Amino acid sequence: MLSDLDDFYCFALVVEHGGFSAAERATDIPKSKLSRRVYNLEENLGVRLIQRSSRHFAVTDIGMNIYRHAQVMMSAAQSAHDLVDHLSEQPRGLIRVSLPVSIAQHEMTKILPNFLKQYPEIKVQLMVTNRRVDIINEGIDLALRVRSSLDDDPSLVIRKFENIEQHLFASQAYLNEFGSIKKPEELSNHRILSMVDEHTDQQLVLHDSNNKSIKVKVSPVVMGSDLLMLAQLASENCGVALLPDSIVEDYIKDGRLVKVLPDWNAPHGIFHVVYPSRRGLLPAVRVFIDYLVEHLTKR
Repeated sequence: MLSDLDDFYCFALVVEHGGFSAAERATDIPKSKLSRRVYNLEENLGVRLIQRSSRHFAVTDIGMNIYRHAQVMMSAAQSAHDLVDHLSEQPRGLIRVSLPVSIAQHEMTKILPNFLKQYPEIKVQLMVTNRRVDIINEGIDLALRVRSSLDDDPSLVIRKFENIEQHLFASQAYLNEFGSIKKPEELSNHRILSMVDEHTDQQLVLHDSNNKSIKVKVSPVVMGSDLLMLAQLASENCGVALLPDSIVEDYIKDGRLVKVLPDWNAPHGIFHVVYPSRRGLLPAVRVFIDYLVEHLTKR
């Protein structure tokens, strides 16, 4: 078992300055503390490192060997401090980020270019997946998530962006061909594009402005968990899709999609970021989190 590293540090100082008194004058560390630390090190190692007398100071052969190792340890510790100081001057280095496919394809493509210009020495490694990632055990710096409820893990820090709602969307050409939809029950007779891919017989659960809910049985013609794919298919007149509002912004602006049953919606989830701890965050991670909060928080 390793002794206290401070013992090695104090021993190296004593050897470097040629004695306890000289080390005290050079470092302002009391001679009594230096002596106690060196004695502790000798006791733990079971060897004599310094020959002491009132007029004589000498380092033993094994003491010199230990001193050389202590120098290496001190150099490594200084390098670690220098590394952090270097990172603190200008955010730099690699950030590992986990995020869902739809967030990567939509939000991230919009905000990441400017971040990379602002911080040219930061590299971003994106783990694009819809599975729940264990950010601590998998070495992830932060994860973007959309969940119906927030994590209650005390080891995680959570920053909430917004609540995302879903609405029904279709192309105007589809509605012209298959008929407009006046009430939720009529969805059963329409071609539905669903993100749920486990079952062919499904239910849509919708809420009105008074939070009244209704369940509608549907049999989707396309099922797949890629939201942008469903949005594109809906814009190509393939059917009606329940999609997050944030995904279809551009489709609505240019008229490729229109909202169906605008008074009815379904919660998609809480858009947020999680990361392990507020303490000890590298500057690159900290500025990225701040950037996400600035650009993704709903105002």
